[in-house]
Amino acid sequence: MASRGSRGNSGEWDKPFWQQRGWLISAAFLLSMFLIGGFVLLTDDGTTNDTGQPQPSTSASGKSSGAPSGQPSGNPSGAAEGRPAGCSTNDADQAVPTQGPADLKWMTYQTNLLPSSPTAGPLKVDGPVWSCFARTPLGAVMAVHAISSKMSGSDWKVVAEKQLARGAGRDQFIARRGKVDDKNQTGAPGSNGSYLGFRVLTASKDQATTMVLLRTADGSYAALTASTVWEDGDWKLRPTLTGSLSEGMSQVGGPDGFVLWGGGSGS
Repeated sequence: MASRGSRGNSGEWDKPFWQQRGWLISAAFLLSMFLIGGFVLLTDDGTTNDTGQPQPSTSASGKSSGAPSGQPSGNPSGAAEGRPAGCSTNDADQAVPTQGPADLKWMTYQTNLLPSSPTAGPLKVDGPVWSCFARTPLGAVMAVHAISSKMSGSDWKVVAEKQLARGAGRDQFIARRGKVDDKNQTGAPGSNGSYLGFRVLTASKDQATTMVLLRTADGSYAALTASTVWEDGDWKLRPTLTGSLSEGMSQVGGPDGFVLWGGGSGS
C-alpha cells in the first residue's frame, strides 16, 4: 500500500490547499468535497477535504434519510452511562473490526451515501444531526462518517455545536468555517466519489482514531484520519487545536490494509 504519512517533513502541508498534492489528486472532486460535504482540512494557509459512497440498501431524498431500521439488543448502555434520552446501544463488542458490519445500511445526505448500522449507529436522526452511536470501535467509525459529512453545507453550524468535542479545536473550526460560503451538494448520490472502507488506528471506550478510505470520481484513492472522543454520552468528532477536522490526508494506491464496507480487509 502507498504511504499513509499525514504530513511528513516535505513541507507539503505548509502550502496553500490548491498547491497540495492531495488536492491535485482529483481537483474537481476534492474541491466539491471541501466546499460541500466531507472532511474539512484547515491549515494555516487554506483548506482541503473529501467524501464518497458505495451502493445503497436504503436511501432518501433531501438532506437526510430516516434512521436505520432495527433496535439494538443484548445489554444496552443507557442512563447509567449518561446516554441522551431515548438512546441505548449494545456496547459489548469492543474488538477492533476486521470486516464491515453484517447489518450495514446506507443513508443518504445530499449526494453522500454514508454507512450506518442498526446496532452501531446512528440510531437517532434529528434533521442533519445523526447521533446515538454504540460505545465501540465500530460506533466511533460510524460517527466519523456521519458527523464529518455535514461540515461543508448549510447544516454545518448546528452539527458542529452538537457533535464536535468541546475545546479550542471546536472554537477554531467554527470561527474559520464561518468565513467560508455554504455550498450544498447536488447531483446523484455517490456521483462525486465513494466511501470504500476504514482502518481503526487506536481505540478505547473513550477515544478512537480512524482512517477513512475514499475513492474519487476519477478512480484515485485517498485516506483521511480523524479522531473521536466520548463526550456527553455519545461519540463526538475531535478537531485538532488548529481547527482541522482531519489529522492528515494522503494519496494511497488502493484498498490494501483497509476494512472494506460489505466485506473483509483489502488485499
